Parts: sequence; C-alpha cells; structure tokens
Amino acid sequence: MGFHEVRFPASLSFGSVGGPERHTDVVTLANGHEERNTPWAHSRRRYDAGVAMRGLDDIETLIAFFEARQAQLHGFRWKDWSDYKSGPALAEPAYHDQIIAIGDDVTASFPLIKAYRSGEQIYRRPITKPVAGTVRIGLSGDEQQEGVHYEVDTTTGIITFAHPPNEGLEITAGFEFDVPVRFDTDRIQTSVASFQAGDMPNVPVVEIRV
Repeated sequence: MGFHEVRFPASLSFGSVGGPERHTDVVTLANGHEERNTPWAHSRRRYDAGVAMRGLDDIETLIAFFEARQAQLHGFRWKDWSDYKSGPALAEPAYHDQIIAIGDDVTASFPLIKAYRSGEQIYRRPITKPVAGTVRIGLSGDEQQEGVHYEVDTTTGIITFAHPPNEGLEITAGFEFDVPVRFDTDRIQTSVASFQAGDMPNVPVVEIRV
C-alpha cells in the first residue's frame, strides 16, 4: 500500500459531505443495562466527494485523480473544510493554539496533535499530514523559527527541535492539516445525461492510518 503526498483538489472537496465515525460495541444485559466498549482509540472520517462535483470539468478532474491513485491502491491528502485548522475556524493558526507536549531535557521530537474538548472530556487526535508552511511552534509563550529552532516533517507530523526543550517548558503549535484518505471504491460510474439532470456520482472516501 502506497501513499501519494498529493491533495485531492480542494475546490472539489469543498461542499463534500462527511465527518468522523466511531465504532462502538453495545451489549444489552438481561437487566436492561448496557455495556459499551470500542476497539478504536481514534475516530475515522468518511466523505463523499461526488456531491461536490459542479460540472463536467470537475468529473474529468476526478477521473484523472482516481486513475492516478489506481482507485483504492494509493492514499492521498484530503482537505476537510469543516475541520482543517488547529484553532478557531475563522482564525489563522497561532503558535499557541495547541499544547502538544512538555519538555524534558531529553526528547527532541514530538508529534502534532489537536485536542477536542467538551466539558471535562478531551480527545487528542494525532495530526500526521500538516500543510507545509502553516506550522508554527512555541516554547512557553515564545514563538520559534522553523529551520532554525525546529524542523517539520509534513509527511508524518513530527516536529524535531535542534535542541531538546528544557524540562517543564510548554510546547505549543498551530497549523493547518489534511486528512490521509483513500478512495473507498474501485469504480466510478458517471453519465453525462444523468449529471446534467442533477444526479451526482457516488465517490466514497475513507480515512486511513499512516
């Protein structure tokens, strides 16, 4: 299985339908109570790229992209327009958006994460496909300079400092990111007549672990 570091055309993913999916095993006991468990530590996102097609040129672009990925064989980047920033949707990423780690004088590399908070509960999502040129890093309130203080691996989401951050220093980050996905089908069926009549093709896309 391969992964192509190329983004599905963002203009075509805009307007697509999709979002996070969880897998929960629910067992109802004899007394009516439930036991719930999940084998998934992280959610998985699904999208339908077909609903965003607006013209025959879009269909041509979609088919070319599909063929270049050889259908389900190769993964690619996807911009989830509803969730692609480390901070507020209408704000530019800031170096203090997310706390990703605390320095220990030893560790120099840290993965990017995005925290989702609701009440007292927090889910920390690994970010493996940050967008080049958007990652900003801070150490205890001081912004650092990429290429001088740290490097970013945009294929893994790993931040590597030139020197391990001192113990107790808060490491923060801001960024834009893509979702690693693949097509969830080996065929695309299109018809010029049906497309002009408003019948959009079904093009399922699913998140993958990388």
